[in-house]
Amino acid sequence: GGGGGGRGRKEMEGKGGQVDNKVVQAFQRSFVQVQNILDQNRLLINEINQNHESRAPDSLNRNVGLIRELNNNIRRVVDLYADLSTSVARSVEASAASSEGDSAPLRPDGKAVGKRVRPC
Repeated sequence: GGGGGGRGRKEMEGKGGQVDNKVVQAFQRSFVQVQNILDQNRLLINEINQNHESRAPDSLNRNVGLIRELNNNIRRVVDLYADLSTSVARSVEASAASSEGDSAPLRPDGKAVGKRVRPC
């Protein structure tokens, strides 16, 4: 996949200014890791399919290990996305806290409790 330039960073800026550079770097690292694992999975799946089509006992036995490796890789991708989700949530919370000072508690729908928007 292509880079896309610095567009994403601009979109991630909020009222509090630029998003922490460490957060952006962590995202980039995680996405590179995920892409590498997915590339590896594509190769594993191709080999599994070839082994399956060959019907050779040794190849079919080898598939047991390959499928196990594929499952572990999928687990790693799920874990990476879970970590990313946690990072996004923390980043948003930190950004909101720094841009609003002591913010009002939020309802489950994300709207502030006790704050009313008055028409202009």
